[in-house]
Amino acid sequence: MSIWRQTTTPDEIHVRSEGTVNGLLGIRITEIGPDFLRGEMPVDERHVQPFGIIHGGISVVLAETLGSVASMMACEPGFHAVGLEINANHLRPLPKGGRAFGLCTPVRIGRSVHVWNIELRREDGEMFCVSRLTTAIIERKSAA
Repeated sequence: MSIWRQTTTPDEIHVRSEGTVNGLLGIRITEIGPDFLRGEMPVDERHVQPFGIIHGGISVVLAETLGSVASMMACEPGFHAVGLEINANHLRPLPKGGRAFGLCTPVRIGRSVHVWNIELRREDGEMFCVSRLTTAIIERKSAA
C-alpha cells in the first residue's frame, strides 16, 4: 500500500526544480516506490569543498530535498510541508567525479509532523551520510 496522498512523477518534479537550488545542483528524483523515494546527484565543482570532496552542506541539501519531496507527497491535499529540523552525520568522503545516491524512507507520518530517514551512498554502495528530517504539516493558505 502506498503512503503517498499526492501523486507526481520524477519528470514533473524535475520540471518544477528548474531554476531552483535542486535544479542548479543537478538533484534528480529517480524512483518513487510505495513507501520510499530515491534520488541522485553528480559531484562536480559545484558540490565540493577545497579538498575535492563533497561539502557537508551539499549532502544536507540533497537529504533535505529528498525528505521534503517525500513529505509533500505524503500530505493530504490542501496541506504542505515545511522543514523544522535536519541533522546529518558525515561518515565517509565522496570525491569529485562521483555520484551521490539517496534513499528516503518514513520514520513517522503523523497528522502534523513527518520524520524521514535519508541514507546517502556512493557508487560503491558505501554510506557517506545519514540524515533525519522533521517537517511540520500546515494547511495551505489560499491567495487573497
